[in-house]
Amino acid sequence: MEVFVGHDWAEIHHDVYIEAADGQRLGRARLSDGVDGIARLHELLADTGVEPDEVVVATETDRGLFVGAMVAAGYQVYAVNPLSVSRYRERHSTSGAKSDPGDAYLLAEIARLDRHNHRQIAGDTELADAIKVLARAHQSLIWNRQRQVNQLRSTLREFYPAALDAFDKLHHPDALAVLTIAPTPTLGRSLSRSKIAAALRRAGRQKRADDRAVEIQTALRSEHLEAPELVADAMGASVAAHVAVIGELVAQIARLEEQLADRFDQHPDAKLIRSLPGLGMVLGARVLAEFGDDPNRYVDAKSRKNYAGTSPITRASGRHRVVLARYARNKHLADACYQWAFASMLASPGARAFYDARRARGDTHNRAIRALANRWVGILHGCLRHDTLYDEHQAWSHRHDLAA
Repeated sequence: MEVFVGHDWAEIHHDVYIEAADGQRLGRARLSDGVDGIARLHELLADTGVEPDEVVVATETDRGLFVGAMVAAGYQVYAVNPLSVSRYRERHSTSGAKSDPGDAYLLAEIARLDRHNHRQIAGDTELADAIKVLARAHQSLIWNRQRQVNQLRSTLREFYPAALDAFDKLHHPDALAVLTIAPTPTLGRSLSRSKIAAALRRAGRQKRADDRAVEIQTALRSEHLEAPELVADAMGASVAAHVAVIGELVAQIARLEEQLADRFDQHPDAKLIRSLPGLGMVLGARVLAEFGDDPNRYVDAKSRKNYAGTSPITRASGRHRVVLARYARNKHLADACYQWAFASMLASPGARAFYDARRARGDTHNRAIRALANRWVGILHGCLRHDTLYDEHQAWSHRHDLAA
């Protein structure tokens, strides 16, 4: 006997709906977020007389303490994409009505009738979960840094183009050091070579500080159109603020990277994952974090590829047929796989040949990279399934045989 639970979560409360295999309602409740709420859920389910592994829960998230407590209790918990839930809602009602208790009922119906079409939350180890937290925080800070850099670049373009001539990468320590002491064109032109060199050394530069100071000074003193002094001073204050934020983000990214490397090195799959070309410490940790380490999570390589979002989707109707990239996917994992595929072409002759062959067939760069990423995910699945390190010949030899 199984019972089916729909769990609709909110910031301060959770709505649950419990039903039997025939759809009969066994209970419903609004629970508080915390120990009291999860204890009340356990009581409601205990009254049904089923064992924990006979409880099937459908929810819209795979994260959070409440969801973690349900998984720890031994319940079968399925995370259903909110977009999919909205489509189920349209099947049950066309009025457009929506409520938290109604969504809980809808999720219970999904658990009872359609769980085979959804993925059960994996039982990853605590170490894998810790790596995932660090990897996502690290990646999010990098994305935030890039947004700040883009804003800084936009501001400099409006009144301080000489700084853009001096620095290609605005998050580089050299750029941050000089813009900290010279956030306006007037201050930039007044910098001496010795002052620039001293700032570069404080920022960590150990080689060619004097030569680089000459290059920066030349760029900052070049002729450009200028904004009025009052406007330039105001924009200089904006530059100083962006530089301070970027500098702090750079420091925090470095700290997180150290912790991520330490945790990743402790994982038993780390050596195997890093044996694949293109997967260094950061990308390897991201890949492990997003795939998880539950050995039973993916039935086959295709299942892993679908989760990664690297496998294409086909839309066919009558004579019309088109193959597209997946839009709905894990963006953290998709970004990691794209970077992995791009980096692998420098380290793997097989990967380079695969990419070149796709390009020769007419694929765009992005499409060829996605195809290569899809291939790498399959190779990773094989290595993990058989617990073997990557072997270049074994991974690509069949393609050479076909070409011959």
